[in-house]
Amino acid sequence: MTTSSSDASKVRIYIDARPVDAEGGATPLVALEQHDAPAAALVRAGSRVIVDHRGLPAPLDERVTNGSIFRVVSSRQAS
Repeated sequence: MTTSSSDASKVRIYIDARPVDAEGGATPLVALEQHDAPAAALVRAGSRVIVDHRGLPAPLDERVTNGSIFRVVSSRQAS
């Protein structure tokens, strides 16, 4: 099996328990935008927050890595 250059730049992450093939170098918000644009809009509006596997708010300026796990929760749950 050969890997195309576009496949090589993808990383497998999980958002709300669903596998997502995100672009390498994407931030959690960019990956969410590619996976679920309405949810990303809610994060931008402040009513939802992306949290990591520990339930802590995910740094939105850091790159996702292979195997990263995120959930989108109410901003009240992340407080």
